[in-house]
Amino acid sequence: MKCEDPTQHAHKAWEKASRLAPPPKPPQLQFYVPAMPSMRLIRAFDMGLWHCRRRWLFRRHIVPLLAYDDHVLRDIGYRREDILWANQLPLKEDAIQALKILGQNPL
Repeated sequence: MKCEDPTQHAHKAWEKASRLAPPPKPPQLQFYVPAMPSMRLIRAFDMGLWHCRRRWLFRRHIVPLLAYDDHVLRDIGYRREDILWANQLPLKEDAIQALKILGQNPL
């Protein structure tokens, strides 16, 4: 069984959650095939899946940090209220990016 510092565990959890990059934009085609869905529809679908995956990573890696006491959360640069606030954001909002904007992440 691994024995690691809660602060190190929290930093690793943040890195795992924020590692997922958005999908690349689909290429601009020189021709149109009528049976093919539009590129905007494909992009919207990709981004929807990306937002779902990103929220899943947030809930998997960041929300369990709430089990730690406030001292450990303060050491990694978060407040309990900010994590709870980010968890309540709509799915279209990126919770990990919202925490970065708040400036709570020292990484």
